[in-house]
Amino acid sequence: MSTPQYETVLSTLEDGVRTLTLNRPERLNAMNHALIRDLAQAFEDANADGQTRAIILTGAGKGFCAGDDRQDHKHPKDEAEARIQVDAIQRVTTAMMFGDIPIVGAINGWAVGGGFEWAINCDFPIWADSARGFFPEVSLNFFVTGGVTSLLPAMVGLNKAREMLFLGEKYDAHSLAEIGVAWRVVPDDLLLAEARAVARKLADLPTLAVRAMKRVLRQTASCDLKAAIDLETEATIAGFLDPLTTKLVQDF
Repeated sequence: MSTPQYETVLSTLEDGVRTLTLNRPERLNAMNHALIRDLAQAFEDANADGQTRAIILTGAGKGFCAGDDRQDHKHPKDEAEARIQVDAIQRVTTAMMFGDIPIVGAINGWAVGGGFEWAINCDFPIWADSARGFFPEVSLNFFVTGGVTSLLPAMVGLNKAREMLFLGEKYDAHSLAEIGVAWRVVPDDLLLAEARAVARKLADLPTLAVRAMKRVLRQTASCDLKAAIDLETEATIAGFLDPLTTKLVQDF
């Protein structure tokens, strides 16, 4: 299981470090059904692989993940279909946050909406100088996923989290570092080298202690993550089913 293959995610393993690369560069790695499915499966496979001791998540080309791919968007026709779509998105976060293997993010270019959520789901998010992130969901009558309603206030405080989630402001990497969302900011051309160096350090640490530390910090450093994911799911489904959402997305 050392070299699994996916349609839209590249997976490589070298000396205990698995690199997962979102691979839709022609769309700035925007999220469609295949990418969401593949990334969830890739993280689940990595978590189950005894050879993998650290994970790097990055994006091919000029963007990390530009959020929902509106050209490939399939709006759900009813609640059952909406729930399937939202559960698929939350499956990625569940695999990232509830898996015991530490994740180093190498955030290149835009991280928008769900892509920003995946960056926040990383344990060690390293951002390139030119990287940017924002949450457009509320302006589109959607809701955020990824457990960020729990994770973000714990990182930046409730007032800043309100600003980021309600107002959808765009933030550069250095601003995100100042408020604690980006762990480290490096020149663009050093991003992957830095991510590999950090992942190498993590992979070389005792596995039992590393996995226990991730597990305990997840349970204690934020509010109930599982409850947040469940509440986000219901709010996102409601947004999908509101007719206003379709109009706002079309006009965005």
